[in-house]
Amino acid sequence: MAIIVNVDVMLAKRKMASGELAERIGITPANMSILKTGKAKAVRFSTLNAICKALDCQPGDILEYRPGADDEELEED
Repeated sequence: MAIIVNVDVMLAKRKMASGELAERIGITPANMSILKTGKAKAVRFSTLNAICKALDCQPGDILEYRPGADDEELEED
């Protein structure tokens, strides 16, 4: 997917464990893992808001767009 989730980068910058973030924002450690590994297909704005609040960052610090092969598939639809 062309959208990259950089939660792990922000966690390292804030010296916070993913389990602590999951607890602070009210999601399960399993869902945090899915988000961190880039396997999530969607993120609720309320979850993104909570992550930004807990990590004191902007959405652009967490989400990144990198053009790739997936973009070509979308254009065919």
